[in-house]
Amino acid sequence: MKTKYPPSVQRALRSLGRDIQIARKKRRLPVVDFAARMGVSQGTVARLEKGEAGVGLGSVAMALLALGELGRLQDLLDVSRDDTGLMLDLDSLPQRIRRRRTVAGAGPRQPHGSASGGQP
Repeated sequence: MKTKYPPSVQRALRSLGRDIQIARKKRRLPVVDFAARMGVSQGTVARLEKGEAGVGLGSVAMALLALGELGRLQDLLDVSRDDTGLMLDLDSLPQRIRRRRTVAGAGPRQPHGSASGGQP
């Protein structure tokens, strides 16, 4: 059974495929050479460049490596630049931080070196 992807995902995949194809052509790489560098068949390259969803992430990574652009995959969702994720982290912080309760009957804790034991 084939998975149905939302139109926004389909458009993004087609755009990625088209961009990979343009990058390959700018580098004057024939499909046969590109496929060899990626370690895949020419058919996989064709499917990748069409933006088919079934092409494996490893093939996408190898395509970017063959194009000298692997760093773009590494920066794809950099958590230090994930504004939504950072905001969610901030939203999960407690509004108030309360003192810890002391054990019942123990009374307040005295700092080290303070007078205790009935001494003046």
